[in-house]
Amino acid sequence: MRLRPLAATAAVVLGLLLPAAAALAADLTGRPEQGGLVVGRTEPGARVSLDGRPVRVDPQGRFVIGFNRDHPPAAELAEEFPDGRRTVTALTVAPRQWDIQRIDGLPPQKVTPDPKLQERIREENARIAAVRKSDRPDPDLFGGFVAPVQGETRISGVFGSQRILNGEARSPHSGTDYAAPEGTPVVATGPGKVSLAEDDLFFTGKTVMIDHGFGLQSVYAHLSRFDVSVGQRVEPGQVIGAIGATGRATGPHLHFGLSWFDERLDPETALPLLFRVGE
Repeated sequence: MRLRPLAATAAVVLGLLLPAAAALAADLTGRPEQGGLVVGRTEPGARVSLDGRPVRVDPQGRFVIGFNRDHPPAAELAEEFPDGRRTVTALTVAPRQWDIQRIDGLPPQKVTPDPKLQERIREENARIAAVRKSDRPDPDLFGGFVAPVQGETRISGVFGSQRILNGEARSPHSGTDYAAPEGTPVVATGPGKVSLAEDDLFFTGKTVMIDHGFGLQSVYAHLSRFDVSVGQRVEPGQVIGAIGATGRATGPHLHFGLSWFDERLDPETALPLLFRVGE
């Protein structure tokens, strides 16, 4: 458990951000690391791909790429320029060490669901996966971000930690948990459109997702209420709901996540970078 202002977290993490190597055609800000987000700028009109996956580039040459928790140690960034030149750069993806978090006292059905609940979970996961495929061209992610809960926040769960639930190993944690009293306002971290607003997902309860464009999405889970609907435009700092304990939760908190398509990102490193992009 750690108690710290989010602004202080941002300052610490920003000190770790590394500039791109001189050999790169693109300028990169951020660390290529497991769970990391990187913001790039290339020549306007260039095409970019990461490990063969096309990456959206805005008219100014800006793009983002992300690396999941278990990304292998190497990645390949390719750029194709309007004049026919092509650059391929090998990126080293830094490994990280992950915490182990034990949570006991959960209802058995929340840890080992019966076959009927497992079918429900598969259907819910498929809906969420479909939302994450969005590659909306609006470059909202470059418009500036804020913390999802304002003020001093107690972090009760960290990204990437191996979850041991009632003594049984389960999937690693995919976001950051902010513990606060039920009813504490939750705000949109950045500009975008609401891509999902579900009242009762099995694991995450009342859940909202916001599409920030270019494959970047934020998720707000275990809410006690939400005040937005799918397709609605939201702005940074706009109240979208309140902290709760719905779904699989042992107490009131916000589970906050970020993803680049299906790559889950570490909010504690990605958010400070997004704070900086909008400055």
